[in-house]
Amino acid sequence: MRVTEFLDKSAIAYEVTEHPSVFTAQEMAAAEHEPGKYVAKPVIVKADGKYLMCVLSACYKIDLGALKNQLGAKSVELAEEKEIGEIFSDCNLGAEPPFGNLYDLPTLMDKALEKDDHITFQAGTHEKAVRMSMADYRKLVKPKVLEFSYHTAS
Repeated sequence: MRVTEFLDKSAIAYEVTEHPSVFTAQEMAAAEHEPGKYVAKPVIVKADGKYLMCVLSACYKIDLGALKNQLGAKSVELAEEKEIGEIFSDCNLGAEPPFGNLYDLPTLMDKALEKDDHITFQAGTHEKAVRMSMADYRKLVKPKVLEFSYHTAS
């Protein structure tokens, strides 16, 4: 797990938990008994042909139009699974950690996560989660904060 090695080297406090295999951020929230607002999911997009990682809460969906406007991009689209698999070759597909900096991707964090005290996310597998403080996450990843999501009805 590349992310835990990075956290260990950074001397950051974090907790790893194991759960049955889950394939969505909302399923992980349920498995971890964690409100969806604290579970971060990375969404990989291509803005004018360049990959970006967008990090948002499990219970939110990305608004590509809002993202396009805030970036001043001509086009913004979701990356395809094949592209994601190539970028995150050390991770199970769909279990990528929200650390774009470990994969040479600029990282954008949705404003809805900004005031949370902690963050929980998949760490490369469908069976492990990492929980750490939001302050430490922001210090390590240095994401740009934008508003690019909307809450989904449960």
